[in-house]
Amino acid sequence: MKLIYQYMLGFLVIVITCLSVIALAIYHYSENQAYQQTWTQLEGYSDNLQTMALKINPQTGNIQNITPETFASLQRVMANNKVMFVMFDKRGHELYPSVTNEPSFDKHTWKILQSGTVIRERNSHLNQQAPLFRKHQMTYIIKPWFDKDDKLVAVLWVGAEVSAIETNMNAIKNNLILAFLVSIIIAVIMSWFLANWQVKRIDRLRRATKQVAAGDFAVQIEQKGHDEIDDLASDFNEMATSLQKSNQEIERQEQRRKEFMADAAHEMRTPLTTINGLLEGLAYDAIPKESRSKSIQLMRNETKRLIRLVNENLDYEKIRTNQIPLNQRVFALKAPLENIVSQLTKKAAAVHDQLVLDVSETTTVYADYDRFIQIIFNITQNAIQFTKDGTITIKAAHDDQVSGTQISIADNGIGMSQDQVQNIWERYYKADPSRKSTKYGESGLGLAIVHQLMQQHHGQISVQSKLNVGTTFTLLFYDKKVIQQHKTTH
Repeated sequence: MKLIYQYMLGFLVIVITCLSVIALAIYHYSENQAYQQTWTQLEGYSDNLQTMALKINPQTGNIQNITPETFASLQRVMANNKVMFVMFDKRGHELYPSVTNEPSFDKHTWKILQSGTVIRERNSHLNQQAPLFRKHQMTYIIKPWFDKDDKLVAVLWVGAEVSAIETNMNAIKNNLILAFLVSIIIAVIMSWFLANWQVKRIDRLRRATKQVAAGDFAVQIEQKGHDEIDDLASDFNEMATSLQKSNQEIERQEQRRKEFMADAAHEMRTPLTTINGLLEGLAYDAIPKESRSKSIQLMRNETKRLIRLVNENLDYEKIRTNQIPLNQRVFALKAPLENIVSQLTKKAAAVHDQLVLDVSETTTVYADYDRFIQIIFNITQNAIQFTKDGTITIKAAHDDQVSGTQISIADNGIGMSQDQVQNIWERYYKADPSRKSTKYGESGLGLAIVHQLMQQHHGQISVQSKLNVGTTFTLLFYDKKVIQQHKTTH
């Protein structure tokens, strides 16, 4: 069954149920009111007759002014209203329309009447109290009369044929049925419009889903309300936006991968060409003996360059997949930092840079020693690459407020834009694409490795940079107790 018909059926079931309950309530209320009005009217007849019967005739014992002739006359007058009367004396003997010498009520009924209670019945056949009307279905009351001394003096039965009430109830019933049918027709029309409106909203979602499935992630669904379908539309828009960003990121990573493959091919082709040429020269004695030592050294340098490129890729994958376990311990910072400065001094001097180290003898850090060296080395080498005739300053100190050791590596080189800063942690990314072939053979993996290693250390790394002003990397290595608490809670 299509959704529109399901919606219509649901709406109609609710409407029909509500209308049926309302119609039944109205009918029963009207029926009760009709009977209440009839009983009130019949009691009014009884009260009027009681007022006419001022007192009991002491000679006959009958009610004065109420005689069989009076009842007969009254019966003729009320014939059009289909009202009937039966009169009983204080002993329960029938006085009108016939006279009996035996009680006409059972003991239970007579006890109720003696207590002053008015008996009301509807849609009942007359019993032995009025054999003349036994074939008629009546609504009646039986009301006891009391004198001023609260003594029972008579009982009056007043009844009206049910047909009179049924005529009114049939009219009400017909009106309710008509109103019910008209309401159903209106409900069908309204349910179709409502169901169609809801289905159209779902169709928009379905069409948008097909667009996303076809690769169009820019689709957005308009939202006008605040119900669950609008919430679903909002979630769909967020999903489409997320997929669009993911797709853009995939395309960006793919572009960077292509660039990296081109860079790697370029980086490898040059040293391989150099090595191949030198090997051919050695094989055919084309290289003078005095130059052979220099040629062998050149081949060794180019081989190291290739090995470094391969190792960086292998290291990144191992770090990214947590295949390299960390052996964290507390050690003094000054000695390893001095070793790094010593190793990079020659590279810095080649571009007229100066390395400055600011660290005390007592400053310690909790980290994996080898990976710590790799982190600082990569960042410092990166600073040298993008700084000329400048200064690179390495500072380290323990910060008691954050329970960790903070290290900053600042340069006054070319700096970076905000867009470049946001992307420097990405694999294969180069902040300065023009420097694809530096003498150090940078592959765009150094900072990506640094970022992964800092995450493995549960540390923090941030960078602040401004074009033509310089760049500062700030690293925070937490103390051992902080790392242990972090591992415990996670």
